[in-house]
Amino acid sequence: PAFGLFLFTIARDPLRIIILIAGAFFWLVSLLLSSLIWFIAVKASDPRDERLQKGLLIFGVMFSVLLQEAFRFLYYKLLRKAIEGLVALSEDGCSPISIQQMAYVAGVGFGLMSGAFSMINLLADALGPGTVGIHGDSQLYFLTSAFMTMVLIFLHTFWGILFFHGCEHRRWWEIAAVVVMHLTVSGSSFCNPLYVGSLVPSYILMAAAAAWAYVLSGGSAQNLRRFLLCKS
Repeated sequence: PAFGLFLFTIARDPLRIIILIAGAFFWLVSLLLSSLIWFIAVKASDPRDERLQKGLLIFGVMFSVLLQEAFRFLYYKLLRKAIEGLVALSEDGCSPISIQQMAYVAGVGFGLMSGAFSMINLLADALGPGTVGIHGDSQLYFLTSAFMTMVLIFLHTFWGILFFHGCEHRRWWEIAAVVVMHLTVSGSSFCNPLYVGSLVPSYILMAAAAAWAYVLSGGSAQNLRRFLLCKS
């Protein structure tokens, strides 16, 4: 599904590809900085203290979420400046891409890079020397991880639309809602290996975020009905 989004809505437009790659780069930088902070914290602590190590892991996840949203804000500011430059260079005084389209493409960029790193880590674990399930671990680990990766890609896409809309219209509660949803989804991963505790809330939040992003983008029930009935 994520590849379908890229193929049908982004791949044919060079400007959208550039925005997507830049968004992926911003997410990558946020991951690098959060990983560095977590690595330093782990090295500076007692590795034999399991309670402390678990606390540091929780801190690392929450700090990473906040840093990702901070970089999303920085990327919004950068794209806002880019729109001003595009308007100045255009002959008709209009930008070739709207801020809503930028928000969508930037969200896909964040999501694809997040999903890519999730899958890389899973594939690295699958190489061996052992595989998940031998010592009583869930056999559904890789399957549920794939579904979790997919929902995160879509959530980042919808969060990008909500976040940019909040920044554009000074609705800070929309930005706060994105941060809270991101923290909730990331925090639900600590319910594993009880995968129902992480997958079900994540997909519920995805449906809510999708509906919210659809409405903010100008969608309506009438447009949705026309789409489902294949009417122009």
